[in-house]
Amino acid sequence: MDARFTDEQEEIRRTLRDLLDKRCGPQELRAAVDTPAGHDRALWTALAGHLGLPGLALPETCGGVGGTVTEMALACEETGRALAPTPLLATAVLAAPLLLALGTGAQRAGLLPRIASGGLTAALAVPGPALATALALTGHDRRGQWAGGGRAGGVQARRAEGGWQVYGQVDQVLDGHSAELLVVAAHTGGFARSRVLLFLVRGDAAGLTRVRRTALDATRPQGRIQLRDVPAELLGDEAADALSALARLGGTAAACLAAEAVGAAGRVLERTVAYVGQREQFGRPVGSFQAVKHRLADAYVQVQAARSAAYYAAWAAAAPAPGAETAGSLALAQAFEALRRAAAEGIQLHGGIGFTWEHEAHLYFKRAAGDELLFGPVHRLRAHAADAAHVFEEAGT
Repeated sequence: MDARFTDEQEEIRRTLRDLLDKRCGPQELRAAVDTPAGHDRALWTALAGHLGLPGLALPETCGGVGGTVTEMALACEETGRALAPTPLLATAVLAAPLLLALGTGAQRAGLLPRIASGGLTAALAVPGPALATALALTGHDRRGQWAGGGRAGGVQARRAEGGWQVYGQVDQVLDGHSAELLVVAAHTGGFARSRVLLFLVRGDAAGLTRVRRTALDATRPQGRIQLRDVPAELLGDEAADALSALARLGGTAAACLAAEAVGAAGRVLERTVAYVGQREQFGRPVGSFQAVKHRLADAYVQVQAARSAAYYAAWAAAAPAPGAETAGSLALAQAFEALRRAAAEGIQLHGGIGFTWEHEAHLYFKRAAGDELLFGPVHRLRAHAADAAHVFEEAGT
């Protein structure tokens, strides 16, 4: 295993950081999250047109760059560093891989080049607060009960004249209020033979109602979608194993999320170190006190360890390598803890200004808390990884 990044990978990181430093400062960030979409459409166009970011991990035959999970994770590390409000996670990390894995030839040809060019945004809609379970990060429900179990609630799909119709509600959909295409997980077949399939729903479909929710993390906008007999197109065919595809997606999504959290943790730690070197108390910089040095040193070690785990998870998902099924969950747990620690230290060591709405420190803390609510919590990520690796099973059982 060669752990070094290639020149091309380093160039992706460097070019993306330069662009985000110019286009995604604190003022631009606040302006973007206050828009109805919750992200900067001009920035997204630049990321797509100049860097090909939405298609970074898509094959060239689909209009993409032909990269792997590793390149996407490096890009997510930089967007996480800037808390860039873009539909990258919802479109390129969660939705596009499902279209690639399950879509028919016509669906891939019609949708993936548009996603790769930045002309089409997409979102994954999973009923209930069960996104982490659907992606097999905190558990693996082989029957898909999280989608409604075929009972009332969740999202149901039934055949209709000329296709399918879906009915139900999904309360937490990343970029669900603005995405032009929804990939909706729904139960079909009734209670006795219920199974989960994935359906494509156009953002302007009749019977679809969408509103933006007030989220803890404004840089990660969410929408609530209501589906009232909305026309839908089956993704792939009825023989497709949607649950397995979602579980496979979990490993790559976890690696990208971990890299994103590490990027945010590293940035808030950099800002804190710079600040304590300037702020003075008792006639000397705060950063010169030994207690402050120890706190920052501990946070630095935690961030670097999380960065190594995130890089390994991305490499393992791209290979794939032994232990790939648990590397993502473990890296994500470690990255969440590192971001929460770095953000908390940032608020504390910035003193009074760190607690104000005007300062950016609270945005990183909200990212840590919001992501853990969506994809965690940490103890369940680790518990599921331990179960998958049979850590606590006795020998011979």
